[in-house]
Amino acid sequence: MDVLSDVISAARLGRPHSSRVTRTAPFGESFPEARAAGFHIVLQGTCTFVGPAGEPVTLGQGDLVFLPRGAAHGLADSPSTPLRRAPAAPGEDGDVVLLCRAYLLDAAGHPMLDALPDVIRLPARVGRYPELRAAVDLLGAELAQAARPGADAALPTLLDLLLLYILRAWFAENRDTEEDGWGAALHDPAVSAALRAVHGDPAHPWTVEELAAQAGLSRAAFARRFTRLVGRPPLTYLTWWRMTTAARLLRSSDASVQSVARRTGYTSQYAFSHAFKRHYGAPPGVYRQRPEQPLTPAPRAPAP
Repeated sequence: MDVLSDVISAARLGRPHSSRVTRTAPFGESFPEARAAGFHIVLQGTCTFVGPAGEPVTLGQGDLVFLPRGAAHGLADSPSTPLRRAPAAPGEDGDVVLLCRAYLLDAAGHPMLDALPDVIRLPARVGRYPELRAAVDLLGAELAQAARPGADAALPTLLDLLLLYILRAWFAENRDTEEDGWGAALHDPAVSAALRAVHGDPAHPWTVEELAAQAGLSRAAFARRFTRLVGRPPLTYLTWWRMTTAARLLRSSDASVQSVARRTGYTSQYAFSHAFKRHYGAPPGVYRQRPEQPLTPAPRAPAP
């Protein structure tokens, strides 16, 4: 199993929202904080991005800004233009064309997103991120003619690809400087092997010894390295992934609670329901009845 791919399916709720936006100067828009991961890509022209701390950054054609946790921000034609909450009137033609998208996030989304900065900027560079640029071009073309047959299938798929390529690019940019955290975990052969095992078979009764064998390390060395890079001990992470997988199955399938319990490593439906309620604050049936509503997991003790 590919852990990075699992981040996308574990973090989101519902269908993503995307649009191709045209703006004519002067314009200034303020976007409040939201439980959503989103991005802005400049397809044409230049504009000013105002980060959560109020710092203005000039964006040119091809530049991309990613906000993994929906931080408050603004977009304007220049740093001197005031921002307003009301959206500007849409237009067919304009100085600036933007590609914008947002994913509604589950409160229990993947900790990889929690570890990212509030704002990630990927400037356009010739020859860099070819897959990302290709996905941008394809998505822009689909949004320009959204009424074409198959658009309902193409747009969510392209948005998933775009998010994947954004994360790939970020971790590739920082792999030589990040000693701890998810970027290092994904590139660490031992820890990534254990993560693949857990994600590939969450129902297996994994022990620390078994995961250490997957990693090719002693039990103690593996536990220390996994906890340092991932941010929580191996079995704590296993429990978290089982609950995340269960929530996804409850949202996206008609599998019975008993079946979901078995697929996530619980032989008893009662034990599974108790663990799920302890983790999310609501039993599986309640979660299933309101699948588009994020449920906040119960606080956990910090990793030792």
